Amino acid sequence: MSIAHAWLPHASCDTNCVGIGGPAQSRRAVVALRVALRVTLALALAPGMPLMVAPLPGRTKVQRIYCRLVLRCFGVRITVSGSPIRNLRGVLVVSGHISWLDAFCIGAVLPGSFVARADMFTGGAIGVLARILKIIPIERASLRRLPGVVADVARRLSAGQTVVAFPEGTTWCGRLGEPGQTHQGFGSFYPAMFQAAIDAARPVQPLRLSYHHVDGSVSTLPAFVGDDPLLRSVCRLLTVRRTVARVHVESLQLPGTNRRDLARRCQSAIRATAPAHPGHGHALVA
Repeated sequence: MSIAHAWLPHASCDTNCVGIGGPAQSRRAVVALRVALRVTLALALAPGMPLMVAPLPGRTKVQRIYCRLVLRCFGVRITVSGSPIRNLRGVLVVSGHISWLDAFCIGAVLPGSFVARADMFTGGAIGVLARILKIIPIERASLRRLPGVVADVARRLSAGQTVVAFPEGTTWCGRLGEPGQTHQGFGSFYPAMFQAAIDAARPVQPLRLSYHHVDGSVSTLPAFVGDDPLLRSVCRLLTVRRTVARVHVESLQLPGTNRRDLARRCQSAIRATAPAHPGHGHALVA
């Protein structure tokens, strides 16, 4: 059994952060109809999950389309802004971590294999899904296994694969940059995973991911934090009329030789981006 260590990522966010603010809810009958329709669409899309890694011509495009369809099932529209996305092979993509929905938002922009918590993909159908999607499991409580994960990521980068990692190590509610806010809705980037980019001599692509209500205010409804059950998190998204996911593409970062410096550069790039005014500077892609 792994023993929790002093460096184990821990967020100050919990379920009290979820659902703060936002537009008023629709009538119950409208919500029920909306949920029924979205669940039906989601079930129809479920068998297509292997398309995420199937060796098909134009696989990247297939992955992006599939992720956008999944987002639509949950009433999520995604916008992209910032630097142009360079069509490079073997890039480490990093982002802040808010929700299980992050994987589909990033997959709609820069699809790749994901580094994810091992305890979320153990046994049964979930374990099979993890193998199909080539997820790289990481046990956050086991420091001795971390070098193996970093080496696996480096191998994939060297082979020209895109790998997505969340250097905060856990999910946060994502509330930041609001007037008078004292709660910190994000964490620091741990440097370990950046060593893979340095070992493989491959660049890092930082992304700033945030969720918003239709009126442009920050939404914490997609947040998957604390002891919040996954089913409850899913149900929140199914009931709300619409959520807007904003992906801001930051400047590509060269790996250099110091993982702490690389982590700081990527974190600074993401945190320095102020949320754009609703409706300005964003291209709707889903």
